[in-house]
Amino acid sequence: MTDNRCCKCGKAPLSEDENGLTKKLIDKDAVDFFCLGCMADMLGASVGELQTRAEEFREAGCVYFK
Repeated sequence: MTDNRCCKCGKAPLSEDENGLTKKLIDKDAVDFFCLGCMADMLGASVGELQTRAEEFREAGCVYFK
């Protein structure tokens, strides 16, 4: 079980969106999660782009986003 902190930088606590995006974009079976900043760096995206994607996934009914 995750301790709800970024496995790269240690930021805690992670938001539901950060956990959901890790599962949706990195690994659906993730046990290690990333904050938006670290994920943006890894994916070559901006934090704003990731926030927009999270909202799009939420509106589409993705189970990772409430």
